[in-house]
Amino acid sequence: MPEFIEISSKDNPLIKFVSHLQSSAKQRKEQGLFVLEGLRICSDAYENNIKFDKLIVSKNALNKHNETITQFANNSKVSYILKEELFKKISDTNTPQGIIAVAQIPEKKDKISTNGRYIALENLADPSNLGAIARTAEALGVDGIIISTDSCDPYSPKCLRSSMGTLLRMPLYITDDIVDFIALNNLNSYACVVDRDADSIATQNFCDGSVLLIGNEANGLSDKAKNMAKHRITIKMSGKAESLNAAAAAAIAMWEMVKDR
Repeated sequence: MPEFIEISSKDNPLIKFVSHLQSSAKQRKEQGLFVLEGLRICSDAYENNIKFDKLIVSKNALNKHNETITQFANNSKVSYILKEELFKKISDTNTPQGIIAVAQIPEKKDKISTNGRYIALENLADPSNLGAIARTAEALGVDGIIISTDSCDPYSPKCLRSSMGTLLRMPLYITDDIVDFIALNNLNSYACVVDRDADSIATQNFCDGSVLLIGNEANGLSDKAKNMAKHRITIKMSGKAESLNAAAAAAIAMWEMVKDR
């Protein structure tokens, strides 16, 4: 049985440390760590070989999920146990399950296979949109998600919850410059734009090595991204609708990209 260090004081530095990681993207980036909460999402991380720096559990959770928590503890550098009242102070949920893992952010990947089909998100601001796009990408068999660093943080609690763990299972490629990343990897790029003069997405013949570019919810793609793309495509719409929610547009675009597989 792994050793669990008991914490009984709300003033323990670990309590503040976890709270800062949950609330601050800057802290997550500087520390190279992020917070997972709940049995299912910690299991997703464990099964996808994400290393735990710290494991924090309540006494009730240890009794209820002893075998699984023991596996987590064996994957963690150090493990802690708290009383229920203290655990609630670091929980980011209304009904905590009593399991938190402080995990190591996976190393950045610079190279991507041209045998896959991908979606790239530039300056996407809403965690709910990122989560929804990730879930659709996984369901449709998209091979990975490219995310610009000016987008919402995929390792924030909101993004992880809205993705239902998908962001831990899907290959992520996080980059400071999506345009340079796509050019470096020689991907065939399709900029999704709101432009009646752009080519209809329904007429495209996607192949391996393709990447769809989705931009910011309010402003769309940057001029740099649109100018770099080999193709400008749009979802033709009827009626008075001028645009779609980013997650809805991405879902339609991804379906078109992978439907011939």
